[in-house]
Amino acid sequence: MSCIKMKYEVPGDDFTRAGEASSMVKRKLKQLGYNPDAIRRVAIAMYEGEINMVIHAGGGVAEVEVYPDRVEIALIDQGPGIADVEMAMQEGYSTAPDNVRSLGFGAGMGLPNIKKYTDAMRIDTEVGKGTTMYLTVKAK
Repeated sequence: MSCIKMKYEVPGDDFTRAGEASSMVKRKLKQLGYNPDAIRRVAIAMYEGEINMVIHAGGGVAEVEVYPDRVEIALIDQGPGIADVEMAMQEGYSTAPDNVRSLGFGAGMGLPNIKKYTDAMRIDTEVGKGTTMYLTVKAK
């Protein structure tokens, strides 16, 4: 298998559609016969990233590249950026508004879960410009 590339729009402010990209990637990885543990970790990390884009950035784009030994994901938004990445990485820290919390989102576990379920995670962010997260999940 050579590299398979996929690109998905993540709609902003639409919690009913959040998770569509991660579901489609999960389905594609299953079709390819990918390692089930890697599929699970990709799906969790992508879903958390999608939810963050919906809550904080008005949506964005998920670009996925599937290789025989790994999945590379770029989650790209033009949102407000992350003012303090170190703080945002702490479990329970959240800047989600109350209306989002009332829906059951915004518990401050998104970034920590992404880190937990990926083999590599890099956040490029600029306040007022947006955030790009680069994630790698190894097939193992």
